Amino acid sequence: MAETTLAVDPRVVTGKKVKALRRQGLVPAHLYGKETDSLALQAQTEEVINVIKTAGRNAIIKLVISGEGEPRPVVLRGVQQHPITDELLHVDFFQISLTETLTADVPVVTVGEPPAVSVYAGVLLQSLDHIQVEALPVNIPQSIEVDISVLEELDDALFVRDLKVPADLTVLSSPDQVVVKVSPPKVELEVEEEELAEGEEGEEGEEGEEGEEGAEEADQDN
Repeated sequence: MAETTLAVDPRVVTGKKVKALRRQGLVPAHLYGKETDSLALQAQTEEVINVIKTAGRNAIIKLVISGEGEPRPVVLRGVQQHPITDELLHVDFFQISLTETLTADVPVVTVGEPPAVSVYAGVLLQSLDHIQVEALPVNIPQSIEVDISVLEELDDALFVRDLKVPADLTVLSSPDQVVVKVSPPKVELEVEEEELAEGEEGEEGEEGEEGEEGAEEADQDN
């Protein structure tokens, strides 16, 4: 897990007044954790954005709170952004112990080129973009790579159990969850659906003709 430093200040402004902080280039923050008193904080928006972009959300952050002698080890636990403008609105920091295991979501990143796509024009579907893991904070990676070059045939899939993870990492996600799969081309599926529909129509037509013939025979008998 990466490590970085972020300077913050105690915050006295709360509620709707935090809008004024944002106009000043500050983002409101909240610190909490096990056996930790909750604190209202504020930080330079650009510095927080830089931490998120460069270190990632699983980075160990040395939180330097003005007025305190020692930095606190924390991780990001919540990032709130405006749904339209993506403006950073609020962040949550969770204080951790470097000697206790931590649960975190780790992104799954695909690498390689699946032959089932390049040769058979299959469609690569990634069903899972992250997995949940448990480990000491320093052992939690920023991402886990999955080699999709082994997907050679249509309908081939890789599951959580197929991921190669470090020995010091415990995977909490279900091993039977599909991570990536190669589906048949959409055109092929549409052709199959059309053929099935035509077959059903043909059967209905034959049944209808038999029914009409039976009715005519019954009329003639009468």
